[in-house]
Amino acid sequence: MNFNHLSGRKLSAALLLFIIAGIFAPIHQLAALAKSPVTITVAMAAGYHVDALKAILKYWEKEHPDIKVRIMAFGYHDLYEKIVIDMREGRGSYDVIEIDDPWMPEFCAAGWLTDIDELAKKAGITINYSDFVDTALWVGRCPYKTGHQYALPECGNVELMAYRKDLFKKYGLPCPPKTWSEVLKAAEVISRNEPGIYGTVMRGLRGNPIVSNFLPVFWAFGARIIDEKGVPRVNSAEAVEALKMWLALAKYSPPGMATFSSDQVKAYLYEGTAAIATEVWPGWIGKLDDPKVSKVVGKVDICVPPGEKTHPSPMIGVWLFGIPHSSRHKIEALKFIVFATSARMQKIKALETGYPPTRKSVYLDPEVVKKYRWYPVQLKALMTSRPRPRVPVWAEIESVLGLYLSKALVGEMSPEEALNAANAEILEILKEAGIYKGG
Repeated sequence: MNFNHLSGRKLSAALLLFIIAGIFAPIHQLAALAKSPVTITVAMAAGYHVDALKAILKYWEKEHPDIKVRIMAFGYHDLYEKIVIDMREGRGSYDVIEIDDPWMPEFCAAGWLTDIDELAKKAGITINYSDFVDTALWVGRCPYKTGHQYALPECGNVELMAYRKDLFKKYGLPCPPKTWSEVLKAAEVISRNEPGIYGTVMRGLRGNPIVSNFLPVFWAFGARIIDEKGVPRVNSAEAVEALKMWLALAKYSPPGMATFSSDQVKAYLYEGTAAIATEVWPGWIGKLDDPKVSKVVGKVDICVPPGEKTHPSPMIGVWLFGIPHSSRHKIEALKFIVFATSARMQKIKALETGYPPTRKSVYLDPEVVKKYRWYPVQLKALMTSRPRPRVPVWAEIESVLGLYLSKALVGEMSPEEALNAANAEILEILKEAGIYKGG
């Protein structure tokens, strides 16, 4: 600016403006900085978990423009490794983490998670727990069932069973079957009378698939993996009887079952070439009534896996949202997980992606049930479900049990030999972890 062309009065006014600008510009900049959005980072499993969350982000952004969400998606094992390393080292890279429920005992024992009850009280945030399915809430508590809430359930995974109701009715079979003995009888009858249709299809792949497929049978016979004193019981008489039943069911499955995982089970189910899928999960069955992908529209019913010597015990497989202690944005993270697990958002996720809810009201919502007719049954399964043992070393136990179940399946060991060997190795794991309290 050329000050020579300004009069004294104009010069004074100009100087005053510069002074005012100099004083107030920094204040304005600081105010803008103070109002800049906070970004929270969510670490979660890739695939349909991310798809479901993205379905509600537009609602979050509209209602909470001051809190941005960045999603970091990983494969199952990578997710576990990354969040464990981050929490162990206190890096604070993630504000919200998605947790598979068997990880909870380890995370709780290590003290890596924020107490949600205490944080909500501090922040003045009310959480409506009454609408959540109890069994889903319990796996997010430390200690299990009775402690404070350290994670909120957001994916209501639970084991179900699928069966061809048209074929069951054709041969006068109990519909749905109430015991595993009735399932076995149905598999035998249909396999004998329906060429090209296998009685059962089951996951037999070593590791988590075979263990998950076996546990509802195992529990239905009254067997336990670990007792109250931390003593392994996988070789009990009840366990051996359960394995014999499971192997009998496997005889009616297609060749190659020892390598089957979810893709093969879904293929036989949707093609109509298996009468009974002894284990299905909500994410597998969402399109059973879609003629574009299913050849059995309206012919397959979903039921709770049956009991035998005791009541039905489907395995729970809930995923939860937790907040690491190392998060730098705990209150913003809590606002987000309360929003994401609300009934309103869970209904949207269910309708748009088939993502299984953890709230009772969503399972019984008429609009949701119209799209997924088996949702009331799915709720019943979730309400009667059973968790895997709440010990930090479950992954090691599962690996051992999966190995020996696989050996029994392919005939390398008898049921008794396989379970005795598994029990011996699980005992050593429990002793090393300080869990074994037996004599």
